[in-house]
Amino acid sequence: MSKNADQLAAQIRAAAGDAPVEVGLILGSGLGHLADAVDGVAIPYSDLPGFPHAGVSGHNPHLVIGTLEGTRVAVFGGRAHYYESGRGDVMRLPLEVLKALGADRLIVTNAAGSLRQDIPPGELMLIEDHINFSGLNPLIGEPSDARFVPMGGAYDADMRARFAALATEESITLKPGVYAWYSGPSFETPAEIRAIRTLGADAVGMSTVPEVILARFLGLRVAGFSTITNMGQGLSDEAISHEHTKSMAPLGAKKLEILVRRYLTRD
Repeated sequence: MSKNADQLAAQIRAAAGDAPVEVGLILGSGLGHLADAVDGVAIPYSDLPGFPHAGVSGHNPHLVIGTLEGTRVAVFGGRAHYYESGRGDVMRLPLEVLKALGADRLIVTNAAGSLRQDIPPGELMLIEDHINFSGLNPLIGEPSDARFVPMGGAYDADMRARFAALATEESITLKPGVYAWYSGPSFETPAEIRAIRTLGADAVGMSTVPEVILARFLGLRVAGFSTITNMGQGLSDEAISHEHTKSMAPLGAKKLEILVRRYLTRD
């Protein structure tokens, strides 16, 4: 853990209280409003030295610390992407701060394109594994042997089982699948989509994988979700754009909010 992370954690505790955080959430497109539901304190990233600016439209760059459904949470209202800076480790400091605040679990969400006709736009996918199609890694340059992170259980089996059970209870379709990280910011070509499908991917997006690698490096258990906003290029006639992603993301996000709230609810 870096000295900077410990200093920022102390700054955050001074503003939001000393109670340990239990769960961190990184909100993708369409889920930003969930941060507003937290009973707590919102701290702009700009007040936290070293935090990314999260300059993608549709994201709200605040860290919210407080209680949601009875659980102490830290909600990242926006993430920084590799394609904004060319840095794979751009979310390392925020996740180090999350760990320093006491969290042991992380829920990551994203908007993604589907590669399967049975997971159409508006549906959710529970990430069971990922493919680092970009070949980039946020731990490049890490000097310690801790950089050799085993990724066999990157997405925690117990958390996945819990979310799957909650989806059944809520009559929400939640298919498991493999998420492929493509660096962006351009969308994939039809040939790239065909390649990713051949490799075994079920959805593709421009985030999440670096954060999951970092989270496992820090010892956090992870659950991940994709809200499907479109079919991959060449799999439908729809026009793919960032505006389209933002307009479609809330459809799946409504279902995901139900599951997240249920997961956090104290029985």
